[in-house]
Amino acid sequence: MRSTEAAEFTNMCMIRDGDRVLVQDRADPKWPGVAFPGGHVEAGESFTDAVIREVYEETGLTVLHPRLCGIKDWCGEGRRYVVLLYSAERFSGTLRSSREGAVSWVSLADLPKKRLAGDMEKLLEVFLREELSEFFYRREDGDWAAELK
Repeated sequence: MRSTEAAEFTNMCMIRDGDRVLVQDRADPKWPGVAFPGGHVEAGESFTDAVIREVYEETGLTVLHPRLCGIKDWCGEGRRYVVLLYSAERFSGTLRSSREGAVSWVSLADLPKKRLAGDMEKLLEVFLREELSEFFYRREDGDWAAELK
């Protein structure tokens, strides 16, 4: 087994304001639906700086002290894909949508009623349950199987 592999890093941030969370109705046809804002980590950029930048670009808000709360990862096409999952409760700025999608506040209780992007319902468990830290996709018999760890 190889001890190293190529990796691509992205991030996603659940921003909470009391019992509400900030969501984005994604415009990307590859992964449409409601999700949390986030995006790619640029080469040489710190993970924390990347999530702060991505949230600002997509929402107009600057998150303060984002906390890493888990990861989502899978292997394919000769590399590992890693989504760093952050949460934040402190922020500043004026909320605005971007070309990535419309943003709005939704009560956490109503979130599952929205048209969620792909695996967001299961991914939400990693954001909310302290005993979980990873959402891992494993290839089994040609299909993807999701595991919460």
